[in-house]
Amino acid sequence: MPDSELLTIRDFLRHAVSRFRQAGLVHGHGATTALDEAAFIILEALHLPIEDINPWLDARLLGDERRRLTELINERIRTRKPASYLLKKSYIRGIPFYVDERVIIPRSYLAELLLSEDMAPEDFAPLQDPLKVTRVLDLCTGSGCLAVIAAGVYPNADIHAVDLSPDALDVARINVEASGLQDRITLFQGDLFAPLKGERYDLIITNPPYVAAEEMAVLPPEYRHEPVMALAGGDDGLDLVRRILEDAQRHLTPQGGLLAEIGTGREALELDVPDLDLLWIDTAESEGEVFWVTAKALRALTV
Repeated sequence: MPDSELLTIRDFLRHAVSRFRQAGLVHGHGATTALDEAAFIILEALHLPIEDINPWLDARLLGDERRRLTELINERIRTRKPASYLLKKSYIRGIPFYVDERVIIPRSYLAELLLSEDMAPEDFAPLQDPLKVTRVLDLCTGSGCLAVIAAGVYPNADIHAVDLSPDALDVARINVEASGLQDRITLFQGDLFAPLKGERYDLIITNPPYVAAEEMAVLPPEYRHEPVMALAGGDDGLDLVRRILEDAQRHLTPQGGLLAEIGTGREALELDVPDLDLLWIDTAESEGEVFWVTAKALRALTV
């Protein structure tokens, strides 16, 4: 359909949803349906607030706006790139982050948990008194989104963020600087805890690569645009999770703890470490994919 036949935002929204469904696109990078992704593309491309498309549905578009939306819709279908890569933007709870294909698109349940105190169980210590958290580590930081969010949740904390990928850290640096947090967030390049020497933290957060080999082999095209090293977690997806658990207690303060997202690996992990006291925390969008473990429990495991 020529873009001259599409006059309003409502026209483009209907058109995009129809074409996305017809093309069999896969959604899961900040938008879970064709409607949500179409709305995101339209609002972001037109520099409109992304919270609600409804106030704008009957707005008539200029010629260059129609051409821009047509190009984006066509590119989304032709390349199978997620919309966030096409627009170089992703949002977590309304917080904007720059993204490109050097990093996975942010979609962490950890962010949902940290930003929603009412979700936390009573014994999830880091949210009971955020002012007492003074040092936070974000392992496998990627775009740096969790480090930026942690800086807001824990206003008295210095944040360290680590990633193995220099390219990912370049993206994280963009987001740290855009947030004005250069004085509070320090980026480190290296393999997990390796660049941190003897540093200790009140809270370690990590969303490491955790996709199992069988799942990697059948990823939809959209996910194949993301860096393999940011997704692949070994045969059962837990290679890095095991290493983190092994070393975390050496980098935690006595009252500290580790908050980790591990995908669907709960059963395998519990078989691996049956004596480790893991607190599984459900969020509004996940069940059994995030755990909290204290430094005390980790020390007991290694004794």
